[in-house]
Amino acid sequence: MVQQVLHYPRLDTILKVEGVIKESKKPLSKNGIDRKLPKQVMRPTLNLILNYLEDSGKIAILKEGIMWIYKEDISKKLRSKLKKAVTIM
Repeated sequence: MVQQVLHYPRLDTILKVEGVIKESKKPLSKNGIDRKLPKQVMRPTLNLILNYLEDSGKIAILKEGIMWIYKEDISKKLRSKLKKAVTIM
């Protein structure tokens, strides 16, 4: 079932949601994320942001809650290895 999006979130809203999840030491519920945001985000917009973050590999949505899983250090190491591999060829 394809859901039609009525409103796409702004970049600052996405970054605020990322920040709240990233700073949390324990899994958060959607309500927990909403309470920690400086301004209220409509639920369909929050769902769209969470789907994007999950698809991009930054968060995991578990039964315990939503957790930040992206490690920038790993990504930097992988990028440097890829650059080395491309320059060797």
